[in-house]
Amino acid sequence: MQKRMLGKTGMNVSVLGFGAAEIGYEGAQQPDIDKLLAAALENGLNAIDTAECYVDSEEKLGRSIGNRRQDFYLFTKCGHAGNFFTPAWSAKEIAASLEASLKNLKTDYVDLLQLHSCDAAVLRKGEAIEALQKAKAAGKCRFIGYSGDGEDALAALELDVFDTLQTSCSIFDQQSIDLLLPVAVKKNIGVIVKRPIGNAVWRFDSKPDNEYVQEYYRRMKELKYPFIEKGENIAETALRFTLSQPGVCTMIAGTTKPDRWPANADMVRKGELPEGQLKEIRSRWQAVAEPSWLGQI
Repeated sequence: MQKRMLGKTGMNVSVLGFGAAEIGYEGAQQPDIDKLLAAALENGLNAIDTAECYVDSEEKLGRSIGNRRQDFYLFTKCGHAGNFFTPAWSAKEIAASLEASLKNLKTDYVDLLQLHSCDAAVLRKGEAIEALQKAKAAGKCRFIGYSGDGEDALAALELDVFDTLQTSCSIFDQQSIDLLLPVAVKKNIGVIVKRPIGNAVWRFDSKPDNEYVQEYYRRMKELKYPFIEKGENIAETALRFTLSQPGVCTMIAGTTKPDRWPANADMVRKGELPEGQLKEIRSRWQAVAEPSWLGQI
């Protein structure tokens, strides 16, 4: 699989990474996770992203591939006390979170430790950033990053302290293409894209019950991309669209299905979208997108 340098980190990451939120939130079973990750590693995966608040995602990763630590780059996030809705941004809380992550992941270091969607006020206070820098100095993480969207992510980029940015970018979520990616490229900050297929909302025949995906579903209905209306190569087009954006180093795609990651890898191997198709998708977004269509955390 194609690899790209993750900004100033020097990590040569697979352009398709694995996002481990689903295996926690959706209660994936360990045998399926073992099979899934083995297939992914065999197909060129070398970047895995998780977080301390993704239920038992870290523990499952540790049990599955903790003994293969040198085969991949490992990213995690901090800033929440057990769940995404309980913020924990003090230095003490971040240090405790990292220690728990290392134990769960069966490792003594992570390649990347990211602040998980804190706002600009937390960033400017400085305590959270200093906690990450302390962890880096202690060898518990190799690099530090910020995960988030919109103006908060822009504030993070402008601080010039982070090695990476993880942010949303997809056919349904294009704010970052204009707001964040050019800044990241200029500053040589590696970009990790979350939800590159926009939760695959084309799967639903009607508005989904899950509030987490309803916004992308609404956008899809208004955008009316021809390739979605026709049902033609939707997932492939979505992945290759995101891959084509300047500055994108790796796309974190999650799944609980053992055969899904190799299938996604086959799509990504086709490379970037043709320029004409890229322009059509961007033009449709620019014509339809509402001011409220901000990057989705």
